[in-house]
Amino acid sequence: MEGTTLNHFDSQGRAHMVDVSGKEDTVREAVARGEVLMRPETLNIIAGGTAAKGDVLGVARLAGIMAAKKTQELIPLAHPIPLTSVAVDFRLQPPDRVEIQARVRTTGKTGVEMEALTAASVAALTIYDMCKAVDRAMIIQNIRLVSKSGGKSGEFRREGEKEWE
Repeated sequence: MEGTTLNHFDSQGRAHMVDVSGKEDTVREAVARGEVLMRPETLNIIAGGTAAKGDVLGVARLAGIMAAKKTQELIPLAHPIPLTSVAVDFRLQPPDRVEIQARVRTTGKTGVEMEALTAASVAALTIYDMCKAVDRAMIIQNIRLVSKSGGKSGEFRREGEKEWE
């Protein structure tokens, strides 16, 4: 097990925002991924750019970026973080899947794992929203942290995850 305590609780077990004022500013990066499973016909619509609502992946990319920037408004104990970079990318995996990757960077006192996970999640939700008229059976799955760097806890890399080319 990575940590031995949950640091969002005080000694009385009450939730609180962690005090990061004593931490050093370091360059921090997190990568999160997820996927949306769908009918092959739905993937063809996305790939062909023929969705009724427009450019599915373009809108999902913007939604993911916007979500990363608003993470502190969605996750109660997340710190507001000045992000220096957010990139949301997609890989179409025929016959029936879109893979999503969100990479978030900052220079600061706390990590950007929640921002990367939020970006990947909202990008997946946006794909669902834009395609639900043709495929309500889509499945959003496997949202996960792939890697993180920076800070006192150092590097994390999920076993078996390869870099995207």
